[in-house]
Amino acid sequence: MSDAGSGPFRGRRLRRTPALRRLVTEVRLHPADFVLPLFVKDDLAEPAEIASMPGVFQHPVDSAVRLVGEALEAGVSAFLLFGIPADKDEVGSSGWDPDGPVPRLSRAVRTAHGGEPLLLADVCSCEYTSHGHCGPLDDHGVVDNDAAVAGYVRESVVYAEAGVDLLAPSGMMDGQVAGIRAGLDAAGHRDLGVVGYAAKYHSSFYGPFRDAAESGMAFGDRRTHQMDPAVARDARPELLADVDEGADAVIVKPALPYLDVVARARATVDVPVIGYQVSGEYAMVAAADRAGWVDGPAAMEESLVAIRRAGADAVITYAAVDVARRLA
Repeated sequence: MSDAGSGPFRGRRLRRTPALRRLVTEVRLHPADFVLPLFVKDDLAEPAEIASMPGVFQHPVDSAVRLVGEALEAGVSAFLLFGIPADKDEVGSSGWDPDGPVPRLSRAVRTAHGGEPLLLADVCSCEYTSHGHCGPLDDHGVVDNDAAVAGYVRESVVYAEAGVDLLAPSGMMDGQVAGIRAGLDAAGHRDLGVVGYAAKYHSSFYGPFRDAAESGMAFGDRRTHQMDPAVARDARPELLADVDEGADAVIVKPALPYLDVVARARATVDVPVIGYQVSGEYAMVAAADRAGWVDGPAAMEESLVAIRRAGADAVITYAAVDVARRLA
């Protein structure tokens, strides 16, 4: 017979009531842990729901500003901005247009809500190039690493001048964090931080995002610069490289299928680690909920708990406002 003073009985005694479970929990979700992505689109008159992401919308500037206000009321104070321009070209020049969607949204949020929102700007060219790749292409149709980084620097300075707090380069180009750090410093923005997408994997879970950001590729893929899902060991040098280049925090993307990488990141670096619950992760739960196959809100919270339990200090999630309201 088992000793009732130890073993499984102790765990059961501490799970007996909601109050006991709350007392001994290891991970608590809080709205301040969440970052809400926002898609702002030029020439859009009203919010447009994204077919592959139930409950998520592309926004014109005014409705995005209203959503920021609703999120703030729910306790969510951090936002990741993505822009969808009216015009695209081969080099992605709309990305550094001072009147582009991200700078306009940033200025409008500052006018409406002051300094309360924390604004992160995604820095890449895939939304802005006509071919959908993460920077200008060379003569062989491959992204030109240095030209792409130069574009990221231009974007970052424009976004900084529009009022964002953090620049988040997601293109996985070599030297992107160092380039942006140097560019911000030279432009007088030494107080703004860089959040590196340090461990970003080539993933099938990005599909709905490409609908949302209108960043599908005309040809090819991103396997040469995004990480191989079958090689976890590459995360460590990528994480350390971004921190050495000046990253103030790092992102692991996707999060839930890569919890081992989130845990490795937490053990490897001393800066904050952010897990990105990507579009496919969100969409699967949202679609299953609409079909009545799972308890969507409970499954979403469980997923977020898993990401935090693995070591993420914060989570980028499209469900931020809904979950925050449930936690209230």
